[in-house]
Amino acid sequence: MAIKVGINGFGRIGRMVFRAIAKDFP
Repeated sequence: MAIKVGINGFGRIGRMVFRAIAKDFP
Protein backbone atom coordinates (compact mmCIF):
# COMPACT_ATOMS: atom_id res chain seq x y z
CA MET A 1 0.00 0.00 0.00
CA ALA A 2 2.77 2.45 0.89
CA ILE A 3 4.57 1.66 -2.36
CA LYS A 4 1.36 2.15 -4.34
CA VAL A 5 0.71 5.52 -2.72
CA GLY A 6 4.35 6.54 -3.27
CA ILE A 7 4.21 5.73 -6.97
CA ASN A 8 0.78 7.33 -7.25
CA GLY A 9 1.85 10.55 -5.52
CA PHE A 10 5.48 10.66 -6.67
CA GLY A 11 4.74 13.53 -9.05
CA ARG A 12 5.14 16.62 -6.87
CA ILE A 13 4.44 15.99 -3.18
CA GLY A 14 6.10 12.56 -3.27
CA ARG A 15 9.22 14.15 -4.75
CA MET A 16 9.26 16.87 -2.07
CA VAL A 17 8.85 14.32 0.72
CA PHE A 18 11.45 12.01 -0.81
CA ARG A 19 13.86 14.94 -1.06
CA ALA A 20 13.33 15.86 2.61
CA ILE A 21 13.83 12.24 3.71
CA ALA A 22 16.92 11.83 1.52
CA LYS A 23 18.33 15.05 2.99
CA ASP A 24 17.65 13.83 6.52
CA PHE A 25 19.41 10.55 5.77
CA PRO A 26 23.20 10.44 5.51
